[in-house]
Amino acid sequence: MSRLIVALDVPTLDQACRLVEALAPLGVLFKVGYEAYYGFGAALLEVLDSRNAEVCLDLKFHDIPRTAAAAMRAVMRPGLSIVTVHASGGEEMMRAVVDAAREVASELRLPEAAVFGVTLLTSISPLALEELGWTGGMGENVVRLAALSRNAGCAGVVSSALEAAELKTFFGSEFMVLAPGIRPAGAASDDQQRVATPAQAVAAGVDYLVVGRPVTTAADPYAAARSILEEMC
Repeated sequence: MSRLIVALDVPTLDQACRLVEALAPLGVLFKVGYEAYYGFGAALLEVLDSRNAEVCLDLKFHDIPRTAAAAMRAVMRPGLSIVTVHASGGEEMMRAVVDAAREVASELRLPEAAVFGVTLLTSISPLALEELGWTGGMGENVVRLAALSRNAGCAGVVSSALEAAELKTFFGSEFMVLAPGIRPAGAASDDQQRVATPAQAVAAGVDYLVVGRPVTTAADPYAAARSILEEMC
C-alpha cells in the first residue's frame, strides 16, 4: 500500500509545527530536508518525537564512505523511518551507510531506518542531464543508479514516478520507490520537471509519494492532504 510523505520544506519552525499538528492525525510521514534540518532541525525533531510521527530524513548523504557512515550514526533516532543517500556517491558509500544504519539500530534497540538511494532529482531535465555530461536517457541512468543502490543493500530508491514501473520490472516489487514531484491534477509543477499525479504514481507502483507545496501552501493543509490520500486509494 502506497504511503504519503509531506515535505516540511518551510522557512520557520512555527510553520513546520503547525503543519505537524494539522497533519499528524492523518498518519502521514514527514520529510525533513535541508531547509528545516539546518534551520531548526533539533527543535522540529523534538516536536515530531512528541507526536510519535514517522520521519524521512532527506539529507542525501554524499561523501567518502567513512564520513557518510558517521553521519548516519549521528542522525539515528526513534521515529526515523527513512534516510536518503546520493546513489552517485557509489556503491561502497551506500553500503557503509546501510551497514551503519543496521549497526546503530541494533546498538540502540531501535527499528532499522530504511536507506534509499537518490537517483536523478525530479528537477533534472534531459537538457540538464546533457549539460552534466551524462550519456543515455533518463530511464537508463535511473536504472543504473538503482542497480548500485540495490547492490549496496538499500531498501529502495528515490526517483520520479515516471521511472517507477520500469524500476519495478527490473528489480521486483519489494525494491521500493519513493517519488517526489507528486502534483494533484491541475497543480503547478513549480521547479519540478518530471511530475505525476497521485493516482498515476500509485498505478506505476510507487511506494512512497512525496508532496510539498500543494499541501504546505494550501489554505487548508489537512483538506489538501486528505484529498491526495483519497486519490491514492
